[in-house]
Amino acid sequence: MKIVVAVKQVPERDAQLAVRADGRWIDEGDLNYAINEPDAYALEEALQLKEALQQVGQPDAEVIALCAGPERVASTLRDALAKGADRAIHIRADDLAERDTLALVALLAETIRVESPDLILTGLQSDDLGLGQTGVVLAELLEIPHATLILRVKVLHDEANPAALPKRVEVKRELEDGWFQHVELPLPALLTIQSGGNRLRYATLMGIKRAKAKETRTVEATPATATPSVALERVYLPEKQKRTEMLKGTPAEIAAQIVEKLRFEVRVL
Repeated sequence: MKIVVAVKQVPERDAQLAVRADGRWIDEGDLNYAINEPDAYALEEALQLKEALQQVGQPDAEVIALCAGPERVASTLRDALAKGADRAIHIRADDLAERDTLALVALLAETIRVESPDLILTGLQSDDLGLGQTGVVLAELLEIPHATLILRVKVLHDEANPAALPKRVEVKRELEDGWFQHVELPLPALLTIQSGGNRLRYATLMGIKRAKAKETRTVEATPATATPSVALERVYLPEKQKRTEMLKGTPAEIAAQIVEKLRFEVRVL
């Protein structure tokens, strides 16, 4: 069974961000980067699935880490290899900021079609933009079933022949108000993984050493040809505003005005 995990490299969560001079994005000059947290959970889910498959007699189960971006994303792919991914694919693209979701996903889909995986995992959303679009758009381009908000994945084996290549998976989806949904999907399929479903593993010293010998294939991205349907016009820090308003009337009238503002303007009641 072949599992592809699409990961994204994002600035570390505690990084001090500054807006670029042109106001179109953040200044990336002195930032440290890490794997997107939901994608880290997707990788962990893939590694656990691989280990479970090996226990039932499928030693060829394989996890492939896939990432698009400039040269620096190689460090995120090395981390994925150190944690247990079998090989990695780097889609070399220096213009991700100029591509919308559809253009980015088209790059991923082009490479994934060549691999023909049985299962594709992505994080639910990215820590930087938080759009939550990559997984579902990718499934549409690949024309395969998909499910979102996944906390757990279970491969359904043929009871008569557990070592046979699985054809279906059962997933646990997180809904609202503490409710969950269990769904079966045929393979191949795509799942977007919710954070918190597993405990993330650390890369061991042995894993780091083994990662050096694992394959990382670099694919040059095709140039963006279409005009983005969505463009980021401006990035800015929240603007602080001060305003003083004098309330008039009797104490009861002033109290009523305060309650109304707290309820409808501040929205804390």
